[in-house]
Amino acid sequence: MTENEPHGGLHHAAPPHFSSPHLAAPALRHGFFTRHGGVSQGIYGALNCGLGSGDDRAAIAENRARVQASFGKDTVLTGVHQVHGNQVHTIRQPAQVHDRPQADGLVTDCPDIILSVLTADCAPVLFADPVARVIGAAHAGWRGALAGICEAVVDAMLRLGAQPENIAAVIGPAISGQNYEVDAAMEAAFVEQEEGWRDFFTPGRQPDKRQFHLAPYVARRLELAGIGTVGQAALCTYAEPERFFSFRRATHLGEPDYGRALSAIMLATAER
Repeated sequence: MTENEPHGGLHHAAPPHFSSPHLAAPALRHGFFTRHGGVSQGIYGALNCGLGSGDDRAAIAENRARVQASFGKDTVLTGVHQVHGNQVHTIRQPAQVHDRPQADGLVTDCPDIILSVLTADCAPVLFADPVARVIGAAHAGWRGALAGICEAVVDAMLRLGAQPENIAAVIGPAISGQNYEVDAAMEAAFVEQEEGWRDFFTPGRQPDKRQFHLAPYVARRLELAGIGTVGQAALCTYAEPERFFSFRRATHLGEPDYGRALSAIMLATAER
């Protein structure tokens, strides 16, 4: 995972972001954006892209415009109304980018459409088959991951012609296990589905608590899905307040709201 600095030459200043060598291909553009490079103030400072936050609407619009501009001219930024489920929105034509249905995954084979997800501790996952030119994105919180959102994105990509062995998936910054304490009942819900999921829970600070390791759990499910490459950022959103937004950290600090980071991927046209 490489951190990229802003670059000039665009109407809107391009924010810094992380990128992965697993998604490095001429046909692809992607980025896991941090909280830097935006115009929001206070607890939302600075690149809050969350439409569901209480931040100033004009600031959110500018932040999102900066992300979009970093992908190039004549691009369209799209997302979904995230609900912690396993539904996937497939985009086959530009008119569908404005639908914003309730879903937690997106896929497309159309160029110049930027697929995005918003997170603030949940795991953002970006997918690509650069050979078939099919991409995807998933918002994987614990509920969505348990419900199979990542496998649902892979299945939707296969329906567009992707091949499992050619798909790379990269898990971006998310809360780490040492900062993600949950009730023992949550572990029970996972183990009820699959005994092997117990491996992703370790003892908490109290007998009835557990530490849940979200990103490794998502990675394991992706490996079991049989795709070619699985990568992890291994960056904790809770532990780095100067870089990342975190719902759990904001809650512990008694803050009334929190910013949302944007992660995005796009198929580039041949001339880009």
